[in-house]
Amino acid sequence: MTFAERWFEEVWNKGREDAIDEMMSPHSIGHGLTHPEGREVDGMTAFRSFHKSFRSAFPDLHINVEEAIIDGDRTAARCLVTGTHTGEALAGKAATGKPIKFHGMTMFRVKDGKIVESWNNFDFTTMYKQLE
Repeated sequence: MTFAERWFEEVWNKGREDAIDEMMSPHSIGHGLTHPEGREVDGMTAFRSFHKSFRSAFPDLHINVEEAIIDGDRTAARCLVTGTHTGEALAGKAATGKPIKFHGMTMFRVKDGKIVESWNNFDFTTMYKQLE
């Protein structure tokens, strides 16, 4: 199992917040992930808030790593995201009960077994359209 597969399985699919501590540096930067007010997710505390908000909105969230490539300290992954908007509001939008399905890609830079920086490009535009 690649680092990316383990990250998505433990942190996102199983929702294990303690896995964030195991796999992320406290000062990690998540490029391409933003808070509702538009700030970039920087650091473990900010990521925990992002994670909690997203997992609360989609309690059955599942991220499947369709392909992963490892090159030195970097891992890139192409992912499929699925779930149902049955939980808490997301960006001010009450639960719709609608399913989501969209793709994304991420690249992690890993040092000493922890993410120190990531670059994320997930199709959140498609996700929001599916919730209309």
